[in-house]
Amino acid sequence: MSKQLLPPSGPGRPKDLTKRQAILDAAKNLFLRNGYDGSSMDAIAAEAGVSKLTVYSHFTDKETLFSEAVKAKCQEQLPELLFELKDDAPVERVLLDIARGFHSLINSRESIELHRVMVCMGTQDPKLSRVFYEAGPQRVLQEMEHLLRQADRAGKLRIDDPHEAADQFFCLVKGGANFRLLIGCGEPQHGAVAEQHVANVVKLFMRAYRPD
Repeated sequence: MSKQLLPPSGPGRPKDLTKRQAILDAAKNLFLRNGYDGSSMDAIAAEAGVSKLTVYSHFTDKETLFSEAVKAKCQEQLPELLFELKDDAPVERVLLDIARGFHSLINSRESIELHRVMVCMGTQDPKLSRVFYEAGPQRVLQEMEHLLRQADRAGKLRIDDPHEAADQFFCLVKGGANFRLLIGCGEPQHGAVAEQHVANVVKLFMRAYRPD
């Protein structure tokens, strides 16, 4: 679509946040229901109850909209605030909050369906796979790496490789249960079972990286 047709978005014309949220919600629904290729900008506009021009005024193309929809989903469960380490905050409590949020995110219906879509798309459109990875998993991993660097500098943990440790943490939270869920031979962990799982993950992680 020609950029000349798009309404200006500079000073004096603020974006309508309600419409933006409606577009994101519609995009998440359609991408999960119909896949990336099966979700047109026209269909997303109709689902959101806005014009196609409004969709393009908020998101320049479908790839950008897909990326922002993935970011929005991660932000719902793992707001950046969770990755802050205050001086008086016990690191175990911070890790437990992150583990709970991540566990809830990866076991949600939307996340499972999106991962299945991306597995199917992986060999067809590597560029789209990269967009998904950078918008979701990579952003979360970077936030966790930054937090672990803070914990190491503060002496709350002893970590030589924060990137590797962040990756280990999220792999522990996923565990075998998430894989079984992805392939359709398991149920999401809930309630006391989920809480015990994330508590065990944090306990194991602390045992590995607690300062002497």
